[in-house]
Amino acid sequence: MKFIIRHDIKSRLRIHVVRSRMTCAEADTLCWFLEKQKNVTGVKVYERTADAAICYTGDREEIIAVLKDFCFENVEVPESVLSSSGRALNSAYREQLITKAVFHYGGKLIIPFPLRKIWLTLKAARYIWKGIQCLLKRKIEVPVLDAVAIGVSVFRGDFKTAGSVMFLLGVGEILEEWTHKKSVGDLARSMSLNIKKVWLKRDDQEVLVNSSEIQPGDIVVVHMGNVIPFDGEVSGGEGMVNQASLTGESLPVRRVRGQSVYAGTVLEEGELEISVRAVSGSTRFEKIVTMIEDSEKLKSALESRAEHLADRLVPYTLLGTGGVWLVTRNVTKALSVLMVDFSCALKLAMPIAVLSAIREAGTYGITVKGGKYLEAVAEADTIVFDKTGTLTKAKPTVKEVVVFGNQPEEEALRIAACLEEHFPHSMAKAVVDAAKKRRLYHEEMHSKVEYIVAHGISSYIGEKKVVIGSGHFVFEDEQCRIRPEYQERFDALPEEYSHLYLAIDGELAAVICIEDPLREEARDMVQMLKNEGISKVVMMTGDSERTAASVARRVGVDEYYSEVLPEDKARFVEREKAYGRKVIMIGDGINDSPALSAADAGIAVSDGAEIAREIADITIAAQDLRALVTLKQLSNAMMRRIQGNYRGIVGINAALIALGVAGVVQPATSALLHNTSTLAISLKSMSGLLPEKV
Repeated sequence: MKFIIRHDIKSRLRIHVVRSRMTCAEADTLCWFLEKQKNVTGVKVYERTADAAICYTGDREEIIAVLKDFCFENVEVPESVLSSSGRALNSAYREQLITKAVFHYGGKLIIPFPLRKIWLTLKAARYIWKGIQCLLKRKIEVPVLDAVAIGVSVFRGDFKTAGSVMFLLGVGEILEEWTHKKSVGDLARSMSLNIKKVWLKRDDQEVLVNSSEIQPGDIVVVHMGNVIPFDGEVSGGEGMVNQASLTGESLPVRRVRGQSVYAGTVLEEGELEISVRAVSGSTRFEKIVTMIEDSEKLKSALESRAEHLADRLVPYTLLGTGGVWLVTRNVTKALSVLMVDFSCALKLAMPIAVLSAIREAGTYGITVKGGKYLEAVAEADTIVFDKTGTLTKAKPTVKEVVVFGNQPEEEALRIAACLEEHFPHSMAKAVVDAAKKRRLYHEEMHSKVEYIVAHGISSYIGEKKVVIGSGHFVFEDEQCRIRPEYQERFDALPEEYSHLYLAIDGELAAVICIEDPLREEARDMVQMLKNEGISKVVMMTGDSERTAASVARRVGVDEYYSEVLPEDKARFVEREKAYGRKVIMIGDGINDSPALSAADAGIAVSDGAEIAREIADITIAAQDLRALVTLKQLSNAMMRRIQGNYRGIVGINAALIALGVAGVVQPATSALLHNTSTLAISLKSMSGLLPEKV
């Protein structure tokens, strides 16, 4: 590729590709290719100017060499990257804005006034017809007000005012539609599936393979708690599937052989074998977009109130116009009131503020499924944390395997990994990773695996029953025993670790000691949340009292509860809400799902269980819990902006009405100032809420 270096400073390069401009597809291709380079840390490609800004580490000459060797035709970009980048959408709306401005201002210079009158009259007819349609529905709302303002201006021959009003209304419509579509697209992409591995059924064995290897007709096995990766038909098994992400149904539906299932839905109970019908993710994306656009989830209570207030104000504006005319008998003064309405600004600025906040959250690795959840976070005074994988690091590690029978240590770990690999939890991942590090590979040696939420796993190897899980599950529920000669060894288990108990045929076979280190930022994060308005921080865990007390003391939570079940977490959340508190719940496991659903805002960690992410209202990146602080700051800033918008809209428009009635400004000037202030507030609402990433 031929290019020119425009700017060159340490670790940053700006180049110009030698061509007049790039297509959106070419820009996406170059951006995707550069992002894949190991020493590139950030890329921005500008298709209009054919420029690219590249941030990198290491040797500058390596980047230059990569750029020289690059060729658009030789790079195969995944279709999903091109179809969902959003670049074409942005380009299309920029062109619309430029075209509208050129036609409006250029038309004044080029088109003769008589022709412009005809053109503006035809444009006005569209707005007038919308107003008539609104009246036919027996509603007096914003379209009626726009129709009256434009219609009266045309009738009086004031085409300058009519043209300005229609131009600014058109710009506002484009900005609102652009912001809405971009925000919905960003949200849908962040909610789209990102499943890398699936269980493929091959010769009566389950084999873990890359999802990219799956072809239509293959049989994949989905275990309880996992997301269904492809559209298909159930060929075996039975399960309860949560389809809320696609249909909005709150209750799971039963799926058996011969029935269809869809990518992105979650298997809450049971196990399914699915014959894959389609491997493309585009249908999933399209379904999510439709769901979001049709859903009230995107609207916060403030947004809804703004829309309703906007429509309720229309009759008062019309009455005010009539009242001023009756008192002053001055049409000009009456029109000054008509040209200034609060409703237009309220209806435009509020949704833009919320959608922009959702989009900005995405730049921090935070996925928010609707504006009302940002509002809930802003109002929240209580936050409930799960411990494992949330307050503690997402990647616990196996430190020791203590055996209590004839099973060798490596065989005990192999059996544990064989069972645990079927279920998504940070503890399970630790066991599976430990087995891989020791190169303990296995064939599937067990029968069907049964997962008991928040307790453990049960299966059979030959005729022997094997269970693995918590002490409560193994010793109390399953009544497993410790051989007397091993009691002293059991009593000496290291207390600083979490324990996973493996029992075979009713006897304890091994205890896997897992180090679950506290996140370094956890204590600071809790204090920062309190500084942002959270008054009560609670930790709930299924772990022992000893472990829970240690973590709670180090983190600095206000309350903690140990050895709790999923329903206990959900009941606690409901009880706090009954006391009038706004509650946030954050977790990462299947056992957190009931509480995530019950909370005013449920937050999942990105590398947790799929069902937790699917049910949660918000997902944060797993790398740093300080993203919660960013979320709280963003939510608070959004509420301040919305309240500031209210004050600005009311203040500016009230002043314009007063100036119009006093005869200081003419209707054309009132309309221009009103619409300009509306656009200014809307454009400000599109700007970033936080000065920099924290």
